[in-house]
Amino acid sequence: MESRTTPLQRAARGCALLLIATLGLHSAPVLAHAMLVKAEPPRRAVLKKPPTQVRLWFNEEVEKDYPLLSIYQADKTPIVDRIKPEVSADDPRSIVHPLPELAPGKYTVEYKVLSVDGHTVKSSYDFTIKSQDPSQ
Repeated sequence: MESRTTPLQRAARGCALLLIATLGLHSAPVLAHAMLVKAEPPRRAVLKKPPTQVRLWFNEEVEKDYPLLSIYQADKTPIVDRIKPEVSADDPRSIVHPLPELAPGKYTVEYKVLSVDGHTVKSSYDFTIKSQDPSQ
């Protein structure tokens, strides 16, 4: 006895296979990129005292040979220009670099790291140091 399928049965099988394939694609593991989860000085902070260092924490480890860090004044004058910060010895998910004495003003921290998954992440944020002079 020969089994024959109707066009409706073939269409139903096709839809079922397409659904299974689609669900399979969405359940594949996603490779995450390192995302900034904490910063010192904090993003958009208004500080009374100048920070002594920049320390950035990410949600995953970063490759120790590839981070870059720059700090710019509001007029884009570099304070620290494309230096290689240290990956923190106590936390391989953070990078740290000491800062020179900073004057009051607005600063931009620009960073670039290589995630352990092989993706480069580049971003920036600002912070401000308030003047200690009450007339300003």
